[in-house]
Amino acid sequence: MKISYNWLNDLVALTLGPKELAERLTMVGLAVESVERLGDDHILDIDLTSNRPDCLSHLGVAREAATVCGTTLKPLETLVDETEEAIESVTSIEILNPELCPRYAARVVRGVKVGPSPKWLVERLESIGQRSVNNIADITNYVMFELGQPTHAFDLNLLHERRIIVRRARPGEQLTTLDGFTRELEPEMLVIADADRAVAVAGVMGGQDTEINYQTKDVLIESAYFNPSSVRHTARVLGLDTEASYRFARGVDFNAQVRAADRVAKMIVEIAGGRALLGALDVFPTRITRDAVSLRESRIERLTGLRVTIEKAAEILAALEFEVEVDFAEKTLRAAAPSFRIDISREEDLVEEVARHTGYDLVDSTLPAWAGLGSYLPGERRLRSVRRALTALGFNEAISFSFVNGERDQTFQPSGRPSMSLANPMDVNQSRMRTSLSTGLLEATQGNSNQGRRDVKLFEIGRVFEGTGEGKRPAERESLAIVMSGSIAAEDWRGRRPIDFYDLKGAVEAVLAGLHVSGFTIDRASVEYLHPGQAAAYSKDGFEVARFGRLHPRAASAYKFRQPVFIAELDFERLCQLSADEVRYSALPRLPSVTRDASALLSEDVLWGDVEQAILALGISEIVSVTLFDTYRGEGMPEGFRSLAFRVTYRSEGRTLTDDEVAALHGRVTGLLESRFGAQLR
Repeated sequence: MKISYNWLNDLVALTLGPKELAERLTMVGLAVESVERLGDDHILDIDLTSNRPDCLSHLGVAREAATVCGTTLKPLETLVDETEEAIESVTSIEILNPELCPRYAARVVRGVKVGPSPKWLVERLESIGQRSVNNIADITNYVMFELGQPTHAFDLNLLHERRIIVRRARPGEQLTTLDGFTRELEPEMLVIADADRAVAVAGVMGGQDTEINYQTKDVLIESAYFNPSSVRHTARVLGLDTEASYRFARGVDFNAQVRAADRVAKMIVEIAGGRALLGALDVFPTRITRDAVSLRESRIERLTGLRVTIEKAAEILAALEFEVEVDFAEKTLRAAAPSFRIDISREEDLVEEVARHTGYDLVDSTLPAWAGLGSYLPGERRLRSVRRALTALGFNEAISFSFVNGERDQTFQPSGRPSMSLANPMDVNQSRMRTSLSTGLLEATQGNSNQGRRDVKLFEIGRVFEGTGEGKRPAERESLAIVMSGSIAAEDWRGRRPIDFYDLKGAVEAVLAGLHVSGFTIDRASVEYLHPGQAAAYSKDGFEVARFGRLHPRAASAYKFRQPVFIAELDFERLCQLSADEVRYSALPRLPSVTRDASALLSEDVLWGDVEQAILALGISEIVSVTLFDTYRGEGMPEGFRSLAFRVTYRSEGRTLTDDEVAALHGRVTGLLESRFGAQLR
């Protein structure tokens, strides 16, 4: 924001030079990045934070300057000579959507002469980087940079029926804006219309059909308050970032509309001639109110370490135009923020106002004492558990960009999850919001491979995005992805073993164990980017929560991998929503356990997970565990069959089991294999 020192001096009696003023403004939170001399003037370039839209004008900065200089604002002339003809006789205003436009004010000036602006006005606008257009447009711009309230001038005679209607755009409605582009409007956008058509995009830009030209004689001055979020959305969708939308989107003073319209009308009469009609139209269907905020003297010291009396705090706030009531006995006050300070809503905001005008340099640099206890954010414990589980297995955590290559992302896009592309990507090769974490992890694996590191174990926890419709924000879901490639133990002196499917399965199971969630079922999966026969999925309550397997050669060829790559993706958000098992202490067993091994010839169609679940479902309380320890395919095996060797551990809590009891229990297990799965025991 560029501010003219001479312009400031017209609004407040300055007692500091340009550089001294810049230093003092910086100390109270308005960071002045530079001071440049321009003729007999100095231009202050101020870097404003988004919560101070009141300082997007010379008047806003003048208020701060008055406080640091110990002076007061000069009165601003807004009184205009008026004719006896009332404004109500020539125009009217109707607001159909008061939630988007709580207030709309207007004035009319007849008999103007449009032409070049006087030299002083052109120079003042050019000093802050604004070009001159004509005297009417320059006056509206001048008042915007002076008061912070954007205004707009319509040619009154070009408005059909000379009416103003504030409404939403109609489906398919178009408007040619002042920049010459015809824009398609959406129904949620607010427009300024006459009796028949839209003539301006509310708070953003006017239209060509009613713009001021050299034949204009009568001018209608618009000065309104628009809903900030509505203006922000409209400007973003239309790609129009104007000085007006910048201010409306952050919030303007909701009591400045009539004052700004009067100021514009006065300047038009003085510079462009004409006479202002009697009165101003001020349609205010939705009253905006602000509640007073309480401030305790003790709270100031607790938050800042500054010892400021409640009397001093009241003095500072009053100088900033707050309405203050002080309770000296209780050492508290109540302050009602002025209408231009939309950033004030709680006690901490008042503390900040007092602190910055007391002096941030007086704040002690030591940390305040804290006797409270911290707490994890929701879900943080589970995140830490998963990170511990995977890092214990030798994984490194990766962080990749949310924007990815659309073609690659489509390969891993989950079925039924629509994608979303960026309208203006910084990199055309990364124009899509990721629907899967796999793209980023595989690119990281490719980068490691290109640098000669072939043993890679990475995981990432991050958000993936789902399109929800044009112009709408995407839906976000937390996801977890794992990638493995190379050797399982690269530095082991006993030798290098290539990573296989079961290593990845073990990593997925470590994640599930770290979340303390059980009851999952595993089954073969058919995933386009995973190798057939080496892909599986975990499900619970009918929902798939994890899919994993070996990367299909077709997908691997896009990354030029020369060795098998195994990848898994888990719906981490759904996993965190599942109820965790209660972790309970159990004493060490007092009685010995007994193991029995079995070897069964089973069809390749039979999954070990189904066998394990069937054995546990027998309801034999003495079964402690069922563990697969060997599988065999090859010579001596019929085609389509394999041999599974597993161990069943038995133990009773009340007494030592006899051999006959164990044999009977084990007979039920082997009988199940023969009857249900057609197993041939070996």
